[in-house]
Amino acid sequence: MAMAVGGSKGGPSHDINVTPLIDVLLVLIIIFMVIQPLHPSGLKALVPQPNHQKSQPQHNDPTIVVQVLDNGVLKINQTPVTWDTLGPQLANIYKTRAQKVLFVKGDDDIPFALIAHAIDVAKGVDPSIMVGILTPKMQAGK
Repeated sequence: MAMAVGGSKGGPSHDINVTPLIDVLLVLIIIFMVIQPLHPSGLKALVPQPNHQKSQPQHNDPTIVVQVLDNGVLKINQTPVTWDTLGPQLANIYKTRAQKVLFVKGDDDIPFALIAHAIDVAKGVDPSIMVGILTPKMQAGK
């Protein structure tokens, strides 16, 4: 093994010899591998199990669409409702749902204030409901 004694002018060298550092590192790795237990023990935790006795109702269609038609008719997934019953109907729908997403679809000729009113009613029922607006371009699937 060669070793540099001096620099280009014959003076002391400023290079660090890393060979002893690597040897120490390898010895430490071996020591930690030996003292590591073969069977690691941790904290024992009890994971909650699902309750099979009380099953929640399964919803076939998770998407809820409120339609505001130009003749003043409201529909929730093709079921006609009135402005007075829109809030209670939405409260009944979302009381058992974990996914709280609502889409509002309006006809082309209605004022946006009616769409905003439908959104306000939905947010009045549950502020955590996420509301999306369906536009004609989205409805056509383009």
